[in-house]
Amino acid sequence: MQSIKTAIYQTQQIRELERLAQERFGITEQVMMQRAGKAAFDFLSRRWPNAHSIVVFCGSGNNGGDGYVLAHHAHERGLKVMICQVGDPEKLKEAAKEAFDACCNAQIPMSPFQEKMNLEHPDIIVDAICGTGLQDNLRDEVVAAIKKMQRTRAPIFAIDIPSGIHADTGQVLGAAPHAAATITFIGLKLGLLTGNGIAYTGELVCHDLQLPAELFSYVEPVAEKVTLSSYADYLHPRTRDWHKGLSGHVLIIGGLLGFSGAARMAAEAALRVGAGLVSIATHPGHAAVLNIDRPELMCYGVNTPDELAPLIARANVIVVGPGLGQTEWSSALWAHACKQELPLVVDADGLNLLAKQPQLKENWVLTPHPGEAGRLLNESSPTIQQDRLAVIKAIHQRYGGVVVLKGAGSLILSSHTPPALCDKGNPGMASAGMGDVLSGVIGGLIAQGIPLGDAAKLGVCMHAMAGDLAAKDGERGMIAMDLMPYLRRLANYTSQT
Repeated sequence: MQSIKTAIYQTQQIRELERLAQERFGITEQVMMQRAGKAAFDFLSRRWPNAHSIVVFCGSGNNGGDGYVLAHHAHERGLKVMICQVGDPEKLKEAAKEAFDACCNAQIPMSPFQEKMNLEHPDIIVDAICGTGLQDNLRDEVVAAIKKMQRTRAPIFAIDIPSGIHADTGQVLGAAPHAAATITFIGLKLGLLTGNGIAYTGELVCHDLQLPAELFSYVEPVAEKVTLSSYADYLHPRTRDWHKGLSGHVLIIGGLLGFSGAARMAAEAALRVGAGLVSIATHPGHAAVLNIDRPELMCYGVNTPDELAPLIARANVIVVGPGLGQTEWSSALWAHACKQELPLVVDADGLNLLAKQPQLKENWVLTPHPGEAGRLLNESSPTIQQDRLAVIKAIHQRYGGVVVLKGAGSLILSSHTPPALCDKGNPGMASAGMGDVLSGVIGGLIAQGIPLGDAAKLGVCMHAMAGDLAAKDGERGMIAMDLMPYLRRLANYTSQT
């Protein structure tokens, strides 16, 4: 069974967990709602200890019920509370109706939502309009309520999920508030961690509602959150008699004339995560310059695929694509690399060439960003972002191997294991060369004997964490080479670090 802290679910699995909680463990819907509302209020109190007034936007479903419970706790604690009803409270059922009635009995001020209503400058806005069951575009009234929330300029606290976000895909269904924080219940929702949803979630916390650990053994999560500590055993300290031959040899194939930097960044990244040797096969016009720039690298100018033979003979993994281009020279080197039995890490123009002539292999790692993923599937980039989990599964089915779908909430998928998701990284990493660095990181880990799937997961995690460390000096203006010292630090991580 996966850790509750790393398991990621879609709506169907959450509903099944709720059903089992009631049927097998006797935990009623009312109990779960009371725990959810109390947990939400407790978090609000810790996150905004100086808040004195709140407005709670409550929908007409169970998410609204959570909001009513929170409002009641806030009222009892002495906060100034106003409830804004979005939708007909007559539609509330059972547990949510009980929570609504408790607020009525406590005489907490409440009124139906109106666009021109005066919210009296609250310290916090609580979004409890729509929960994880949302499947269709929002009603006009809900869109108007979300816009009203945003205009208040007060921090927005979302209960379970920001209203308007599809819990399974992260799609925005018409509108969504930009929450400062979100508390989600029972388990992490995929739509909060990838796709567009990640931009609306803010600080994310998960509360299991005190459900028994045994419950979670009955339902398989849809994905797992990858953590560095899960793969720390691969980063064990080396023995005193270690030599470079034990750490593997990476061959980088790339660097069309004018694009040497991509191959250079991939190569240094492979060294920084511990590869013993790194060679670059590049355009003849680059070899001497690259040797001067980074003397630890071995750089070879190649004109034809035949010149790759001695380099491939010494390598145990090939990274192909960084700066490769799509010329006749590029295509010839790409085709030759694909004939090899060595594992491949394919990025950038390697992926573009693959899209033109699809093939299936098991011993490669494909690392597309949404645009490249679109070309691999003949889809547009916006379409790719609508359901990233479905997209990575489609790429894996068509091309095999291990697939890394890059972007906010990167996904990793290999055969016979559930998808993995990395929730690290930041917008500062949206700059040239970051993908080249990632391909080098993964190649460097494979060179050290780490299986392809685990190398991809560990590599994505290290890359994202290095980006977060580099971003402490500011996200804007961050460049790919800024990650290098942090990759070295993370490569020396142990479970005791």
